[in-house]
Amino acid sequence: MQEKQNQLIERISDTHLIVGVNIAQQLHVARAVNYRGIAGGDPLTFEYNEEGVVKLFSMLT
Repeated sequence: MQEKQNQLIERISDTHLIVGVNIAQQLHVARAVNYRGIAGGDPLTFEYNEEGVVKLFSMLT
């Protein structure tokens, strides 16, 4: 399994945006980083509801 994960990581290029989401009970936090691991902007805190998901997707566009 580790080998497969390493292969996927090696395929990340400068055209990719990596988004990590910390899922909590009430508020979630998302952070986008580029292929080098450099954060792009501030973390986004959102709730898991329609408004929160729209907020998350608007961060990505």
